[in-house]
Amino acid sequence: MAGIGIVETKYVKFKEPLKLQSGKILPELEIAYETYGTLNENKDNALLVLHALTGDAHIAGKHSEEDRKVGWWDEMVGPDCAFDTNKFFVICSNCLGGCSGTTGPGSINPETGEPYGLDFPVITIEDMVEVQKKLVDYLGVKKVIVIGGSMGGMQALEWSVRFPDITKSVVVIASTSKLSAQAIGFNAVGRNAILNDENFAGGNYYGKKLPEKGLSIARMVGHITYLCEGAMHKKFGREFKDGPSFDFGVDFQVESYLDYQGRIFVDRFDANSYLYITKAVDYYDLGQKYGSLDKAFENAKAKFLLMSFTSDWLFPTEQTKEMLSALIKAKKDVSFVELESGAGHDAFLLETKNQTKILKSFLAN
Repeated sequence: MAGIGIVETKYVKFKEPLKLQSGKILPELEIAYETYGTLNENKDNALLVLHALTGDAHIAGKHSEEDRKVGWWDEMVGPDCAFDTNKFFVICSNCLGGCSGTTGPGSINPETGEPYGLDFPVITIEDMVEVQKKLVDYLGVKKVIVIGGSMGGMQALEWSVRFPDITKSVVVIASTSKLSAQAIGFNAVGRNAILNDENFAGGNYYGKKLPEKGLSIARMVGHITYLCEGAMHKKFGREFKDGPSFDFGVDFQVESYLDYQGRIFVDRFDANSYLYITKAVDYYDLGQKYGSLDKAFENAKAKFLLMSFTSDWLFPTEQTKEMLSALIKAKKDVSFVELESGAGHDAFLLETKNQTKILKSFLAN
């Protein structure tokens, strides 16, 4: 499979106000996005890929020859890949509230000339999808296939019920229609770590010392949920770095790994964005809005593919089966696959080979 090569992040600005689900208004909006492949004459070969919690628009390729890292799902995009750029016009955008080019709490508030900080309105998954629809319309797309993993899967579900007339197919990977109380609890711990950081300054830390400790802890907590006990045991066990230090520093290899993950995360992500995006994920409950999950899907017209992983305890297979049952009850065209994996929730990002086979078969039909 050929690589996608050098790509460019593009930006589009909308000057008209955007009304959010909360009733609050964003006076203007900017969206960062990348595209791969070519939109066909009928404008119906678009494939919209939606990123997970801390992702961005850079799904594949490099921004320059000097880049050491490729996009976050690079193996999935390109000629003869799962998202075949010889067939599809692949779109990926940074979500609303993000910190990689799309309007979020770190953006400049045009009314004050300063970063929004906590003046940024609380957003929802539904708001994110409305913003994605603005981008799809801007690009001239008439029909779209929507694919998302984790938080992106929630957005894909929302696409199927919010815009049924243009959504041809939906792929939901390692996701859920609503978070469990346990998952909400983990998000709450992460947010509290940020909010209680001595440098948080009520969210107005831009240009000052950043709340690095709080954001690092939030990432450490979150990262534990992306793995699983088996993967952590296989990778680290109870191995020491250099033996017991008899103090409260980093002794175990697993501690060192989580500490590293926390430290590198603060270099690429905004603490305020973490607050807003995790809250949006917590709020989402597709079935609650319609009275039940099967009623939510009544007007959907898409074909559905649901995928889960055996070791994913953050969004376990049972939650995918709830969606499957609801779609069957609503008499929708739905396929379901549970993949064997020892990688936990992160399997959808890491284990692309089997996913590619399944996705190519689904998209071919």
